[in-house]
Amino acid sequence: MEPTGTIVFATVGVTNFGFDVFSAAVPLPPMEEDAERRHTDGVSVNFNAQFVDDGGEEVAFVSERGGAAGLFRCRPGPEQRAEPLPTVEGSLFHDRPTVRGGRLYFVSAHEQPPAPFRSWAAVYATEIGSKETVRVSPPGVVDMSPAVSDSGELVAVASYGDRPWAFDFRVLETEVAVFRAADPARRVVVVGRGGWPTWHGEGTVFFHRVADDGWWSVFRVDVSPETLEPTGGERRVTPPGLHCFTPAAVGRGGGGRWIAGATRRKGRAQRHVELFDLETESFSPLTERLNPELHHYNPFFSPSGDRVGYHRFRGAGARGDSVVPYLQPVRSPVSSLRMLRVYGTFPSFSPDAAHLAMNGDFFKTPGVTILRSDGAKRWVLTREPNLFYTSWSPAESGVIFTSMGPIFETTKATVRIARLEFDAGELTTGRDEVAATLKVLTRPEAGNDAFPAVSPCGKWVVFRSGRSGHKNLYIVDAAHGEDVGAGEGTIRRLTDGEWIDTMPSWSPDGSLIAFSSNRHDPTNAAVFSIYLVRPDGSGLRRVHVAGPAGSAAADRERINHVCFSPDSRWLLFTANFGGVMAEPISAPNQFQPYGDLYVCRLDGSGLVRLTCNAYENGTPAWGPASSPAAGLESLSLVPGAGDESLGEFDEPLWLTCDV
Repeated sequence: MEPTGTIVFATVGVTNFGFDVFSAAVPLPPMEEDAERRHTDGVSVNFNAQFVDDGGEEVAFVSERGGAAGLFRCRPGPEQRAEPLPTVEGSLFHDRPTVRGGRLYFVSAHEQPPAPFRSWAAVYATEIGSKETVRVSPPGVVDMSPAVSDSGELVAVASYGDRPWAFDFRVLETEVAVFRAADPARRVVVVGRGGWPTWHGEGTVFFHRVADDGWWSVFRVDVSPETLEPTGGERRVTPPGLHCFTPAAVGRGGGGRWIAGATRRKGRAQRHVELFDLETESFSPLTERLNPELHHYNPFFSPSGDRVGYHRFRGAGARGDSVVPYLQPVRSPVSSLRMLRVYGTFPSFSPDAAHLAMNGDFFKTPGVTILRSDGAKRWVLTREPNLFYTSWSPAESGVIFTSMGPIFETTKATVRIARLEFDAGELTTGRDEVAATLKVLTRPEAGNDAFPAVSPCGKWVVFRSGRSGHKNLYIVDAAHGEDVGAGEGTIRRLTDGEWIDTMPSWSPDGSLIAFSSNRHDPTNAAVFSIYLVRPDGSGLRRVHVAGPAGSAAADRERINHVCFSPDSRWLLFTANFGGVMAEPISAPNQFQPYGDLYVCRLDGSGLVRLTCNAYENGTPAWGPASSPAAGLESLSLVPGAGDESLGEFDEPLWLTCDV
């Protein structure tokens, strides 16, 4: 039987992006307020565009509308209606669309590789008239960031080739390959290390990479239009002292004197698009003159070269979506599973699944909130700072367990398990806040106690503790904690060892506790697998998901956030099995852009990928199936924190100018 139910989860940042596609004239006219033009309609998140027409009006772009990254086109006009482009039905991920000569090139990730730890990304082409789609990337080859020359005859890609993912996710170890659109199997690797290629005319490819001095820079390589072989060595184009990446060039004619790139400079927090003059070898600001306080991403030229497009936050008060929904439908690859993205972290279902408890939006808003599971109402339970994780007692509608203290700290940090008690009847009122009392269950001197999970009977809480000097699992009395001196509380150790056991989950039938651990490789804090154990400590076993015991694949698993299905037959978790789908430098910060949701049976079989995108997805909770009448379209989407939440996201935290 297929897994069933409702899965809610968090995704880093994407609900706040508020991206639309804009363009600016080149060069900027004197009246800068007339220089910028908006090309998309303000619905959802719109990004990674290319011009479709010669006049620089119509764009093909990626949009998250519909619950997954799909491809659309917006034609010029007062209403700017978006129309879907013909792509791959059922694919959860599309990227980098380009239309040339009635053919649409794009990245999709709908074909599963034969083994884990390989990206699903490949380049495809669809004839817009017939809607016939073919795979352009050879079988087994991973390609991303495609660029098509103005003639439509030449294609360049950032490629892993047929190599498995090397677990790189900041600076990708891709090569640049070029080939003829009519003969994609005969490709030539023109750059051994680089990404984000762009054609300048028909004989030059610009690309980016991190130079030996540590600065992201744009390089160029000239290729023979006949053989596609490089006609000279790689040459650095942009100077050190600033980061410059995601280049764009003019494909028509000789390519012109300008290229565009996104830059990060010392003393400036924003990412801006600048023009680089190939003749004078100097930069000219573009978007900084228009919107100095906003980030701008991934430039692209009109065919004539007189406009540069990019995407940015559409701006507070702009036409279109202006608030963040509490819940957002996400397309599910399994018809019996409903998937919802939540505006918050660490959600958990109430006993009757009518409500969700969660922490604030990635710890920017403190405390614990409660949300009706249809998204129609939210209550603040407590604004107590430094609370993370929620576990709603299956046996008590007015009890939620949480962790109190800093997250992701050492074993000695003071983090405690706490019990929040409140009157669940107040959730039927029109109030915005519900009074709660906070009871601490573990001793402050015990160390780092976190990630509580409640037994189905509601009497016990399993949690991770660093009190021994290592992070292992313990079980404590859910009502009284470890107040042994009072004669009421009790605590016992469940696991023991010089490794990390963390993020436990109690099965709904009470028979098992699942958790993540690196006990199979204790010296490596980057690998975690799923383990199961009975509540009495017996029957400990590892769930092999990526490969059998002793295989190289099994030793590379990074699995976290594990939980059970409502029938206790399936496991839901975040894992790194699918690698990366797109170049992380081209997007806002993602801590683990390879993090996607998967399900499998308790023995590791039946693996199914549930999310496939360029974001980090995690902290899931699995509740019962929704009413058949409650389809995705009927979900009530209510404003979240308001206009100020849109546009609040971080640049990659690892991208600094301290080189």
